[in-house]
Amino acid sequence: MERTFIAIKPDAVQRGLIGKIITRIEDKGFKIAGLKMIQVTEEIAAKHYAEHIGKPFYPDLVKFITSSPIIAMVVEGENAVAAMRQLMGKTNPANAEAGSIRADFSQEMSYNSIHGSDGPESAEREIAIYFKPEELCEKWQTMSEIMKARLEG
Repeated sequence: MERTFIAIKPDAVQRGLIGKIITRIEDKGFKIAGLKMIQVTEEIAAKHYAEHIGKPFYPDLVKFITSSPIIAMVVEGENAVAAMRQLMGKTNPANAEAGSIRADFSQEMSYNSIHGSDGPESAEREIAIYFKPEELCEKWQTMSEIMKARLEG
């Protein structure tokens, strides 16, 4: 199993799309190992977007991500990074695949509703920015496993 960091961005939070986006993720079979709503500070944004500091678009990036709360998630599943990137669609909603989150919910590239880690290394780094280890669920049991344990216990 692989984990990735996913953020429902301020534009989607403001538009009331949290439930719809999470439903898409769960319907695809992913588990949510961590979930919280947070207000991103300039300090958190600087850690998250460290590779963009000094670039002309960096101030606008920080202004947007700190404009209202985000939903920070750790999503778990087989090939989670690549599969979530496919589910999200291309960064520019105009080029995103039909049926992807960005194609269906995003209005423009600057407000593209969702962020996902672009590789396993960035997933580890981004998860560590937003979550403490004790905030993540480590063990998943199916309902049949829970029921079996009840009957045996």
